[in-house]
Order: sequence, then C-alpha cells, then structure tokens
Amino acid sequence: MSTASNGCENTLAPEEQKKKIDEVRKSIGPISGKLALFCSDASISRYLRARNWNVKKAVKMLKATLKWRLEFKPENLRWDDIASEAQTGKIYRSNYKDKLGRTVLVMRPSCQNTKSTKGQIKYLVYCMENAIVNLDDEQEQMVWLIDFHGFNISHISLKVTKETAHVLQDHYPERLGLAILYDAPKVFEPFWKVAKPFLEPKTTKKVKFVYSHDPNSNKMMEDLFETSQLEIAFGGKGSGGGFDINEYAERMREDDKKLAAFWMMVKDYYCHHPESGTEEPPGVLCLDTTNSGSDSDAEKASSVAAAAADNNGEEASVAGDDIFKLPTQHE
Repeated sequence: MSTASNGCENTLAPEEQKKKIDEVRKSIGPISGKLALFCSDASISRYLRARNWNVKKAVKMLKATLKWRLEFKPENLRWDDIASEAQTGKIYRSNYKDKLGRTVLVMRPSCQNTKSTKGQIKYLVYCMENAIVNLDDEQEQMVWLIDFHGFNISHISLKVTKETAHVLQDHYPERLGLAILYDAPKVFEPFWKVAKPFLEPKTTKKVKFVYSHDPNSNKMMEDLFETSQLEIAFGGKGSGGGFDINEYAERMREDDKKLAAFWMMVKDYYCHHPESGTEEPPGVLCLDTTNSGSDSDAEKASSVAAAAADNNGEEASVAGDDIFKLPTQHE
C-alpha cells in the first residue's frame, strides 16, 4: 500500500519499491559495463523517488542521465582538469560532515573567479562526484553550505544558475539533503525570486535561509553540526578558518588516485568476467584504502593507481555515483 507524504509524495512498501525498480530495469533494457554499474537498485530508487515513483517518468529521466554520462564522462574528471576553477575555494568539500554523516560542500559565490559556464559546470560535476564517493555508508545525500559574506549580484550568473539546477536536479536526483544559505543579503532576494522557478518544489523545501544574528538559526546549525568542527564563518569553532588551495589539491589528488584504481579494478573484472552481463561485480571491488582491514587490498589499490598513472591517462570508462560503494549483492 502506498501512503501520501505531505499530500504530494508517495511512500511505498519495500516490496512495491522493488517491483517499481524491476519495471525500470525492464524498460531500460540490457546494459553492461559502466551503465550497468550506475544502474544499481539504490540509483534507480533515487530516480523513482524524484518522479514520485512514476515508472515512465523515472525511465525517461534515467535514460537522459545515461546519455549525459556517456557524453560528459564525469567519471574521467580529475583534479588537473578543473584546478583552475578551484583556486579561490568557490566550491570545496569540507573536512567535516554533519551529524548524519552527510558530506558537506561549501560554496562561496563571492569567490567566483571565471566566466566560463562550461568550466564552472565541469567543476561542479567534479565536486559532486567527489562528494558522493566520500559519503558515509548508507548515506545518499549531502549538505550545501553557501556563504554569502562579501557577496554582490555580479558574482552570479543566471545562465550558470539555470545549468546548475538542470545538472543537479536531472542527473543527481535525491542527492541534496539540505542547502543552507548563510547570511544572504537583501540584494540576493530579487535574484532568488527569478531563480526559484528553475527549482522543483521538493528542492526548494530543502533550501533554508540562515542568519548569524538569529537565535533560531544558530540553534538549527548546532543541531546539524558539531560546532567544534564547523567553520567559524558559519558560527562554528572549527580550526579550519580558510581555504588552502595547496592542501586541498593534495586531498583531491589522493582521491583521484583511489578513483583511478577503482576504475581499473572494475575494468579488469569485466575483462575477465565477460559473462557477467548486467550483474554488478562482487563487493571485493569496493575500494577503501584508508580502512580496508586488509594490507593486500591497500597494496593492490596502490599498485593499480600507479599503473593508471603510467597508462598514458587511459583509465577505465566506468560511470560514477553510488557505484563507488558496490554492494555484495543486489540491494
């Protein structure tokens, strides 16, 4: 039985959800390799939830994403591809998470340093892929902290905003847990009125305006984050008072090595198991070199990453998303 949530969103029983997921798989048809990996049950479920469990609409949305990923190849993006966009810290993944274990992405519009829509979207996609791979287990969503200190209207582009909304809503559905607009000035209000129609109603409900002078806002931030970790700019007491491009570049390059190793391990699996078809590779391919519990796993990841670096930049073409944490069996 399905029940209505807030009068607009259906919540289905687990068996009904599984049935819907299977219907989507049937409609999509046979797929293999990177697309099969992308279309895990968890991934399909997000597209169904984004379309209120309407199979036809979810299939259309998912097919559009598969086409986009084949053309855009977000899984192939590496730090050196987008480093010029990242220099000022206009978007970065924080070194802390919220109390629910959600990855936190910080955005500072006043730090915008380029005018290239293509470059800005490429960097956005890189940040999303990186944030996803750093999600805690069983966590699908992330938090955006948007710092408006020093903001003026020249820092944002309506064209980039529209494209950002398109990419995030259409190709990363149900990834947003919360967006906090911190100390947004009055001058932002007219832009918000123009930009808001580009967002779906369920997305706008996740957008919260927070003000440092408001006790209720401060209480909300304390409920969401450990104040000892939260940056000072957001009312916290964390030691990280600013963005260090050299330190951040090092973090991202380390993540890139792990990703390169993952892609090559998956490619190796399919090369030796062509009969696997649409089956996901076993959980042994899950890559966690920081706490794998196995020296051999870490050594293998290290050697594969080195091989990737020596492979003239040719890496396995495998889609990203929740596939970075492969289940040992279908969910």
